[in-house]
Amino acid sequence: MNEPLDIPGEAAVSAGVLPDIPTPLLTVVAGAGAGPEDSGAMHVVLVDEAGEQRGSEDRAVDGELIARLGATGASGEVHALPDGRWLLGTGEGGEADWRRAGAALATALRLRPGRGSGRVEPADRHPPPAVALVVTELAESSRAALVTGLLLGSHQFRVTARPGPRPGRALLVAPEPELARLRDTVEVATALASATALARDLASAPSDVKTPVWLVETAARLVEEIPGLTATIWSSARLAEEGFGGVLAVGGGSARAPAMVRLDWSPVGGAPRDARHLVLVGKGITFDTGGISIKPAEGMHLMRTDMAGGAAVIGAMLAIARLGVPMRVTGLVPAAENHVSGSAYRPGDVVRHYDGRTTEVVNTDAEGRMVLADAIGYAVRELSPDLIVDVATLTGAMKVALGLRTGGLLASDDELADAVMAAAARAGERLWRMPLLDHVAQEISSPIADVRQAPPGPGGIGAAVFLREFTGQVPWAHLDIAGPARCEQPYDEVAIGATGFAARTLVELALGYTRD
Repeated sequence: MNEPLDIPGEAAVSAGVLPDIPTPLLTVVAGAGAGPEDSGAMHVVLVDEAGEQRGSEDRAVDGELIARLGATGASGEVHALPDGRWLLGTGEGGEADWRRAGAALATALRLRPGRGSGRVEPADRHPPPAVALVVTELAESSRAALVTGLLLGSHQFRVTARPGPRPGRALLVAPEPELARLRDTVEVATALASATALARDLASAPSDVKTPVWLVETAARLVEEIPGLTATIWSSARLAEEGFGGVLAVGGGSARAPAMVRLDWSPVGGAPRDARHLVLVGKGITFDTGGISIKPAEGMHLMRTDMAGGAAVIGAMLAIARLGVPMRVTGLVPAAENHVSGSAYRPGDVVRHYDGRTTEVVNTDAEGRMVLADAIGYAVRELSPDLIVDVATLTGAMKVALGLRTGGLLASDDELADAVMAAAARAGERLWRMPLLDHVAQEISSPIADVRQAPPGPGGIGAAVFLREFTGQVPWAHLDIAGPARCEQPYDEVAIGATGFAARTLVELALGYTRD
């Protein structure tokens, strides 16, 4: 474990209070029936949009009663039955339907059903009940999606004097011969959902506490208990000594010193000889004012989530290690705060990156690519990677192009792009591949440096072709998650605030390579 970074003034600017991270989630267990812990569990009847029951629940619910309650079977509907059971709509039964249904049920666990009323009413101070669901007839993918929804629906991050309700417990019931496989499904789904939840925690943390040093030290603390997963942290002094010019330039305007963390996963017993080395790079801008190219005041409070890419990498690395993925994976999170002061970097500056390339600064609000360029260059020079994937809330242009629920994918290698798209589909996270246009790449050249930071033209593509300059010949993919990293209106299993988007995709990517 690294020694804590001794940064003058850091304690003075980090006096806020946070809940424990990671925040607690619902407990999901598999069993052949209710045990002593679940003797008082509320049974949940699963119905589809046609009113048909799923999951082999023994006691059928009368169709007329379902109609009287106003239940349609739509995914996410929760109704209380007169006999004390709950009715949970699962829609058409697609994976998104199961995630939505699980999230709705987890939300209901923080509430108390009005017996016979068809509604779920506030629980006040009552502890949340346990629930039991029979999942005998469900496909493995449906079970996994249900667990994901249950866990993420139970996630809450709030900085408050009032303790929130306990998340509760869910028992998935299946026959004894199915239990081993069901438990494996629960274990993997829990690791994936926990990656997303941790990414939400980190990205939601307010920036009066979440300094670059806090972020890297929190990541290092979280990996301490996991065999095979190690952390190395860079202080600002070490960054300067080793030439991380992009991170130092972006962080130079803030009283909070920049830092970087490297997380290394090596399987206990070693990876197979033919296993690839995957490097994940996440943008770690803990707050972004835009610097001298300052942002408008409206929406700036959301810039506490501008390190959502770094949060996704940290969450993914913990899940990869917990699942024992048999390949070497390294995560890099360069962290800085982009602020305004007399020491802030300026448009027109020329910055030298870790790999020696120089960048002409055009817009100080294009800071994410500056820190990513350092980390990618470091990975190429020092880590001998077979694959590089970076994740960042990088451009408003991608948000405009794809909206708030879809991330952009740009890649130098079709095989890697296909693997990332397949991983995102398994994770239930939407990506859309965008082109790396030659005519935009031609605008990267600078009259006074090797490259220009923000070329004219389509902003999301321009940012990607800039980053490609630092990847060498290594297959590389870039995820621009500026849209789906934040949510203002909840949907499916996605909550208001930081969403944790891309964390599950990164884990599924690693799992996908080891399944081949």
